[in-house]
Amino acid sequence: MRTAIEISTAVNAGTSARIAVESSLAAAEGDTLNAIIRVHRARALAAADRVDARVKAGERLPLAGVPVIVKDNILVEGIPATCCSKILTGFTAPYTATAVARLEAAGAVVVAQANMDEFAMGSSNETSVLGPVKNPKDPTRIPGGSSGGSAASVAAGIAPLALGSDTGGSIRQPASLCGCVGLKPSYGAVSRYGLIAFGSSLDQIGPFASTVADTRLALQIMAGPDTAFDATSNPVAPVLPDLAADPVAGLKGARIGVCRAHRDGLSEGVKARLDAAEAKLRAAGAEIVEVAVPHEKYCVAVYYVVATGEASSNLARFDGVRYGHRAADPKDLHDLYARSRAEGFGPEVQRRILLGTYVLSSGYYDAYYKKAQQVRRLLCQDFASAFASCDAILGPASPVSAFKTGEKFNDPLQMYLSDVFTIAANLAGIPAISVPFGADTNGMPVGLQLQAPMGADGRLLHLAAGLEALGR
Repeated sequence: MRTAIEISTAVNAGTSARIAVESSLAAAEGDTLNAIIRVHRARALAAADRVDARVKAGERLPLAGVPVIVKDNILVEGIPATCCSKILTGFTAPYTATAVARLEAAGAVVVAQANMDEFAMGSSNETSVLGPVKNPKDPTRIPGGSSGGSAASVAAGIAPLALGSDTGGSIRQPASLCGCVGLKPSYGAVSRYGLIAFGSSLDQIGPFASTVADTRLALQIMAGPDTAFDATSNPVAPVLPDLAADPVAGLKGARIGVCRAHRDGLSEGVKARLDAAEAKLRAAGAEIVEVAVPHEKYCVAVYYVVATGEASSNLARFDGVRYGHRAADPKDLHDLYARSRAEGFGPEVQRRILLGTYVLSSGYYDAYYKKAQQVRRLLCQDFASAFASCDAILGPASPVSAFKTGEKFNDPLQMYLSDVFTIAANLAGIPAISVPFGADTNGMPVGLQLQAPMGADGRLLHLAAGLEALGR
C-alpha cells in the first residue's frame, strides 16, 4: 500500500482515484483479521469519481483519492454506527462527523468501517460484539484496543489512513502493538462532533498511518475550530509547519525528557527498544533530560473514576426508548430500561457503567469523582513543570508487546494496566504519539511514545519524524 502522500500526488497528477480506492476495497473485502466490519463499495467508488471530476476541473486536493477507514464510533451519514455493540444494532448515522467531513472535502474516500472494543471500552479489541481482531503480525495475538481494527487495517496495508478515538490510549497502544503510527492530538484540536461519546473530557479523534508525514497531513486537515458543533474545540488550529527534509538533523539540540519511573514493569523487549532510542537520540545530538511526573502513578486509579463516571452519564441515553436495542414485551418502564440495557451492553461496558454510577452517587461523589479531578489538576501541574525543562517526553506506549488473544481477557485489572503509560496524556489533554521503533525478541512491533505540551502538536510531529527515522 502506498502512503497517503504518494496516492494524492499521483491522483493530482492525473491518475484516477479509482485505482487506489479499488485496491483498498479489494483488501478490505479480503480482510482475514476481523479488522473490517463493513465495506462501502458503491459509496466509495462514487466518491472516487467525484474526486476525479474535481481534479479534472483544476482543483488540487491534499488527500485526493486517499482511502480512509473509520472506527465504528465515528459517524458517517447514511451508514451504520454501532460502536460494535448490540445496543446500537440498526442505528444509521444521521450526519457526518466534522473530522470525516473535512477529510472527505480534502479528497479522502471512506472505504470501510473498523472493528473496535465495544463503546471503546477495552485494551485488546476483544469486547466487540462482532468478535476479536487479530494482530496482522501474528494472528494469535491481540492488536490492542480499543481502536484495534483501525490499527490493524493500516498495519496490514488495507488503507494508508484510518481514524480512531483515544480516551486513555486507544490510538497509541494499538499503534504500538501493530507497528504503525498513532496520534492523539491535543484535547480540542480536532472536533469531537460525530464521535459517540465515552468520556467527554478525555475523548479525542486521531489518525493512524504508516508514516509520521501522513499523520501530520491528516491532522492538518482535520484540526481547527468547530464553533458550530463543538464548544470544546480549540479556537485556533495547531501550527503544523512542514516536516524537515532531514528529520534526524532536526533532533540536534532538542531536549528529550525521560522519566525513570517509566521503566517499571516493562518487558525486556520494550525496555531494550527504549534504551536503543535514548542512545540513538543522544548520537543524533539531542539532549536527554531526566524529568519527573510524580502524580502519574495515580493515573490508572484517577482514570477509572473520571472515565467511568463520564461513561455512566453519556451512556444513559441508550435505554431502549431513544436509541438502540429494545427488550421484547416489557412488563413496565423499569423492566424496559433494565432488560434493554442488560441485553444490549456487554460485560465490560456494564462493569464500567456500574462503577461510574457508583462514583457519581450521593455520598461518594466527593470521595471519588471530586478527588480524582483534584489529582488530575496536580498531574497537569506536573507536566507543566516537566515541560519547562524539555521539549517532549519519551517513554513506552505499552509495557509489553502484543499478548496472546484471551490471555488477559478474564482479568480486568491486568487489562486496565495495559494503558498505564498512555492514560496521563488524556487526563492532561496533551498531544502524544506512538512511533514504531523496531521489534522485541518475538518479532512483535514495539512503539515508543512522545508527549508534548498542550497545543505543541507541530513540535511533537517534528520530533516524532526524527524518532521514526532513527527507528528504521
